[in-house]
Amino acid sequence: MEYTYLGDRMTDFQLKGKGCDAVRRADGRCIRGKTGSMLVRFENGALHVVIGRLLRKLRSG
Repeated sequence: MEYTYLGDRMTDFQLKGKGCDAVRRADGRCIRGKTGSMLVRFENGALHVVIGRLLRKLRSG
């Protein structure tokens, strides 16, 4: 997984702290919204639009 989703007080507890990957366009760039939202795929395969500020990139070894 590329990111960890922190969530906020309104976030479903099943998504808090879970790993996710960015959904990418054909040119390899992340799909982002005008307000800083981001389309991600969680570990269970579900697609969600989340607030980009609440994502933390995992360090690669």
